[in-house]
Amino acid sequence: MKRFFAALQFLTVAPLPTACAWGEEELSRCMVFFPLVGLLIGLLTAALTWGLGLILPVWPASVLTVIALIGISRGLHLDGLSDTADGFFSSRPRERILEIMRDSHIGAMGAAAIACVLLLKVAALASLAQEGRWQAALLMPVAGRCALVVTVAVLPYARPGGGLGTLFYRARPRAGAVWAVLFLALVGWAIAKEAGLAAVAGSVAFTLLFAVYSYRKIGGATGDTLGAACEIAEIVSALTMTMRPLGG
Repeated sequence: MKRFFAALQFLTVAPLPTACAWGEEELSRCMVFFPLVGLLIGLLTAALTWGLGLILPVWPASVLTVIALIGISRGLHLDGLSDTADGFFSSRPRERILEIMRDSHIGAMGAAAIACVLLLKVAALASLAQEGRWQAALLMPVAGRCALVVTVAVLPYARPGGGLGTLFYRARPRAGAVWAVLFLALVGWAIAKEAGLAAVAGSVAFTLLFAVYSYRKIGGATGDTLGAACEIAEIVSALTMTMRPLGG
């Protein structure tokens, strides 16, 4: 159970009693529980979205849902997204990109990436009917946390000197990636049938495409690119659910 609690505390702001204390060993082996933590986050945000939809217009309700997603994760993945955008769009060689990503200051591209992702999340949620909004709010966190598992499974670690992400590479969850995709597909089908599976397919496809892009830019993954992969999977799953059939 300590590995589950490690995953829960790493990915959320959930306060845990001292009896649930964990160390680096539990954290390094906790990724198998990331999809389950994503589901717990999704259930919470789905309930919030449904309740807000009963008392607020669609746009304020959607904004509050996105704020809740940020708050639950402490903005952890948005920080990775901004650092990744600053590094990847700097047009510098690999070593310099990694230095830029480690810099705690946010640059223009990082700020733009955060703004674009948040706007797209709000717009995607606001464009859905009440049922579609809570479905997307549930699926987004699951897709994002499954993207973390898949990315670690398919990419080597890129920093020669190590970093926070190295913990998860001590026991790379290659089999866990299969479990994560199957779990995500099951959740997608359970809540939205074909639309849910389409969202799952979109998020997994873009996770793999981003993995290829990361490999070409820096030779693998870092903690920052893991955060970026999570955010990309979230927004793609939401956007896919808004898509209309061709000719529709």
